[in-house]
Amino acid sequence: MKKLLLILLCLPLMTLGQNVNIPDANFKAYLVGYSAINTNGDAEIQVSEATAFNGSIYCTGMNISDLTGIEYFTALTVLLCDTNQLTILDVRNGNNTNMYLNAYTNPNLFCINVDNVAWSTSNWVVGNFEFDSQHYFSNNCPPPSAIQEHTTNKELLKITDLLGRETKQTNQPLFYIYDDGTVERKIVIE
Repeated sequence: MKKLLLILLCLPLMTLGQNVNIPDANFKAYLVGYSAINTNGDAEIQVSEATAFNGSIYCTGMNISDLTGIEYFTALTVLLCDTNQLTILDVRNGNNTNMYLNAYTNPNLFCINVDNVAWSTSNWVVGNFEFDSQHYFSNNCPPPSAIQEHTTNKELLKITDLLGRETKQTNQPLFYIYDDGTVERKIVIE
């Protein structure tokens, strides 16, 4: 009984500090720099910050290729991500019917994960919603193909530790951040 009580008391505390996984460095920099989202001013976006945000995200032309993490913004009302070189877009957040979304001029984006394919097809392709002709909606988009990932040339911008500090140390988890917005997690053991 004491263990159950302890677990029930600690459970809310464990969820407060959970961070949203945002692998695209440009997208993360945008969100972390937006004080209406990053309310505590740290270098991460917590799940609690994402779910509480009920405003607009304008990330047009920011060289963002992956909006992974946007699905945690369950109260988001506007998402403009046109022209940010997207290859992945997952807006399954349970709130698509209350969202305004534009994702045009993203030639490498084909599949957009949504809450309801029929609803999105009927409602997001008319009026002010704009998408490129190759875009389609799905509940389970395939990941980008290996061919797409290997045809892009990318340069390493920096290597950081878990706290986001630049480092060249080994024997610890490191993040390799590239100029195309991708991030790789590696552990180099010497």
